[in-house]
Order: sequence, then structure tokens, then C-alpha cells
Amino acid sequence: MHIIAAGASGFLGQRLIGKLTADGHRVTQLVRRAPTGANQVTWDPDRGELDAADLQGVDGIVNLCGVGVGDKRWSVAYRDLIRSSRVNPTTLLASRAAQADVPVMLSASGVGYYGPRGNEEIDETAHAGTSFLAGVCVDWERATEAAETAGVRVAHLRTGLVLGKEAGLLPKLALLTKLFAGGRLGSGRQYYPWISATDHIDAMVHLLTTEVSGPVNVCGPAPVTNAEFAKELGRQLHRPTPWMVPKFALQIAVGDFAEEIVNGQRAIPKALLDSGFGFTHPTLTAALQAELG
Repeated sequence: MHIIAAGASGFLGQRLIGKLTADGHRVTQLVRRAPTGANQVTWDPDRGELDAADLQGVDGIVNLCGVGVGDKRWSVAYRDLIRSSRVNPTTLLASRAAQADVPVMLSASGVGYYGPRGNEEIDETAHAGTSFLAGVCVDWERATEAAETAGVRVAHLRTGLVLGKEAGLLPKLALLTKLFAGGRLGSGRQYYPWISATDHIDAMVHLLTTEVSGPVNVCGPAPVTNAEFAKELGRQLHRPTPWMVPKFALQIAVGDFAEEIVNGQRAIPKALLDSGFGFTHPTLTAALQAELG
């Protein structure tokens, strides 16, 4: 296959490129600077600059664009950036995919689509929430409309907490736990729909060639509460996790993002399971062991 990868500079994108390349596929990465090799193409999603000719003949697009929601405090400007860094690239990719008759487009989204749901077990049929991130995810998914209208098979990757040793939340939580500062966030009763980085990559490869469209919860089959997650992480690192970070302390540290941290979604990957996907790490224990060594 020849795959176009957008927003793939992060650890997940780099793992995907490595996996596809190792399996004998060709990957062209979209970059916002001058290309450094034949496997890169320059684009500017904010200006709508991408030549549809660069997508002619490709077998699929994987869109992972978007700034980190937890990288900075949510000022008005950063809220706008969270939205625009997702919607603008997706809109442009969908338009060009339609023009170039690309057969499939995998487009990132998040389980934040559902908003806070407590203990309710939810699959891809659940309605959207009303939180800020839920609204972002709704707009993000709507941005693929041009591709879907043109007959492109589009799968929206409603991703949970990706457990990878290189980056993301896991290294930060592991460090705190090693320093005997681990514990639950808020009540600890909120659900974490986690997935190992390995399974996330395998799920994307699976979806490139499996006739699945629409929303796909890209998370493990056994979500756990935040308290259970902290306890298992402590067990893996041989550290106690007795502490509790109250909500007001999180609000001081990260601002409005605290609301997303102390709430969660008990999301189940029904679409993936129904499509025959098999998880390498079906339990949190297996996922942590794989990533923490």
C-alpha cells in the first residue's frame, strides 16, 4: 500500500510509519517545512495548500493532526488552536481525498466526543456530549464531510488514553509513581479508556484494509477507573500509590483541562471487536508490562 500520513511527527505517528514501512508499505509524510526526502510532501493546512496530485494513486490517508490538549493551559487562544489544528487539516485532507478518489481515510478523533459519562458503558452509537472537547470532536468529525460525500470510506478514530513509553501521559505518571507521588486524580472513580500504543498502531493498520466506516472507539476492551489504573501502575513499578490529587489542585495546575481529567468515559471498542480485530494487550496489566518493560 501507499499511505499518506498527516500529523505524524509525534510518537504515535512515528510508530505507525515504522510499522507500515517494516511491513513493506510505502509511506509519504505531509510536513509543514521543506521536504528532506522523496518520502515527504510539503503542505500548509491553514492556508489550504495541498496539491491533489500528490494524493493521486494512494491507497489511504491517516490523519493524526492536532495539538496536545494537555500541553498548555486552556486560554481562549489555545482553545481556538485545539479546534483549528484539528478541523483545518481535516477539512483540507477530506477535500483533496475526494478530488483524488482516495479509497480510505482514517481521521483522528477522541473518546472526549462522548463528554463525561460516569459509569455508563458506551459504544460508538452513544450521542455526543456537551463539553468543550466533545464539541471539538463533533466539528473534527464533520470536517470529513467532503470525503464521505464523494464515497471515500472514512473511519473516525475515537482514541482513548494511548499508553506509550516515549511520550504522552504514561511517562509522566510513571515518573510521579517512581518518586512515591502516585495516586488517584480526584475521586478516582472516573473511567480511563486506555489502549497500548502497539494495539493502537495495529488497529489503524487493520482499519486501512477492513471495511469499517464511521466512528471507531480505539481503546482497549477492559476500561478501568483512574484509581484502578494508579494501583496497577504502582504494582508494576513496585511503588505504593496512596495519594489523592484533589480537583481544586488540578484546576490550579492545568486550568479548565482539569474537568476532562476528573471525568471520563467507559468506552468499549465494539466496532473494532465486531470487525474481528484481536488485541495483543487486552488487559491493563499486559499493556503496562509491554510499555514499561
